[in-house]
Amino acid sequence: MKITLSTSSPANVETEALVAVVLDYAEPAQAKNNSKPQLKVDSSDAAVQAAAAELLGSGELNGKPFETNLLHKPAGLKAKRILLLSGGNARKFKSYDLRRLAGAAARTLKSRGIRSFAFAAPSSVAAEEAARAIVEGVHVGNFDPDYYRSDRKDQKIDDLTVVASGDKAALEKAAHEAQITGESQNFARDLINEPSNRMTPTILGERAKKMCAEVGLKCEVLGPEKIKEMKMGAFWSVAQGSDEPAALIVMKYEPAGAPEKPVLGLVGKGITFDTGGISIKPADGMEKMKYDMAGGATMIGVMRAIALLKPKIKVIGMVCATENMPSGKAQKPGDVQIAMSGKSIEVINTDAEGRLVLADGLHYAKQLGATHLVDAATLTGAVVVALGYANAGVFTNSDEMYERFQRANEKAGEKMWRLPLDDEYKEQIRSNIADIMNTGGRWGGAITAAMFLKEFAEETPWIHLDIAGTAWMEEQKPWIAKGPSGIALRSLVEFVKDFEQN
Repeated sequence: MKITLSTSSPANVETEALVAVVLDYAEPAQAKNNSKPQLKVDSSDAAVQAAAAELLGSGELNGKPFETNLLHKPAGLKAKRILLLSGGNARKFKSYDLRRLAGAAARTLKSRGIRSFAFAAPSSVAAEEAARAIVEGVHVGNFDPDYYRSDRKDQKIDDLTVVASGDKAALEKAAHEAQITGESQNFARDLINEPSNRMTPTILGERAKKMCAEVGLKCEVLGPEKIKEMKMGAFWSVAQGSDEPAALIVMKYEPAGAPEKPVLGLVGKGITFDTGGISIKPADGMEKMKYDMAGGATMIGVMRAIALLKPKIKVIGMVCATENMPSGKAQKPGDVQIAMSGKSIEVINTDAEGRLVLADGLHYAKQLGATHLVDAATLTGAVVVALGYANAGVFTNSDEMYERFQRANEKAGEKMWRLPLDDEYKEQIRSNIADIMNTGGRWGGAITAAMFLKEFAEETPWIHLDIAGTAWMEEQKPWIAKGPSGIALRSLVEFVKDFEQN
């Protein structure tokens, strides 16, 4: 997608469609009394306000978020159309909402065959922040997952113009960085979307190597013999049941001039298909388990973004990729495995496999020099019980690291919520015959899974992101298609940048 930055007045921009944000400026007391909304275009351009005035004053609109109206040949504007998108209450409107409106604009217009448009940045959001949100949001809205439909329509946005006032160089920088992030998020979504017969661990490794070659990253893909040689017993215990070879993908970003420390280690779960193993899952909905490598895909996408953004900080990206299959070679409930760290693990449930591969990934990242760790994984159904499909779960052993991540998360506009990691939960994963068990029972399942991983992060500052409920959109939304979301990529990119800046 071509991105252009314009500092002209919105009325003077020649485009197929000009998108403008409409907000409800009614006072809270008025809203409670169900009085009519007070709708106004969030723009300082008088011509844009005038073009929308008759419709907004008609009383026909409710002003609820994502209410959409398309006007043709708007008077006083050079645009062929104006798309009015409601952002809801003006007091609550933020860049988070703007990002979603930008996605909705892309999806609305491309469904009508419109391939280029301009988006007038609302005056209520700081200009650079608005430019970033618009570009990222349009990229999210531009993605569709229907690759294999023979009747697929070629509907996409090719050109976006962001219309904003302010320092043009700063705005262009914000838009350029947002484009890199948006493209990297869609790159990750592309990996997640592929069915498992077209995204095996081997293919995932090949895609990672190709990407790394394109952007200048070091990449090494280690196969089954090397995994066994390094005594990654937890990782190999999952891989041993599949005929598809496992792959340990290691990507390194080592920019000139970066300090020796810190070194960030980003570890992703890469289960390219999860049957549950011997503890097999129900058939209903199992087809979705191609997405169980979303954490790994996210880390590959993050490495792409930072290679192009070029922060002065060393980063190691790692993906532990395998299938989890039932076979005569598969591990069984009750087996004891020895992890790379030397810890012994009693396997209670073979469907709790993600934490096993991550255990060895976290330990190996430390061996490679990582001083700070982040893992991302579609790890537990329990996090969906706790937080639903709206928030990802965040766990950490470091308040300082969490504060950094929270800043990045807020800037990225992704919903996440910190959950506890108290020592009491460790009792649930104690084993009678080994050091720990790979499950802690039904209660607090997302927490005990994180507590398991904490055993391998040890004293290294570490964050665990459980994205099981947010990595896949269960239904289509106005701003995003049903399917892979690319959650956590934007937050992790901002997190890496925050480490460089602070």
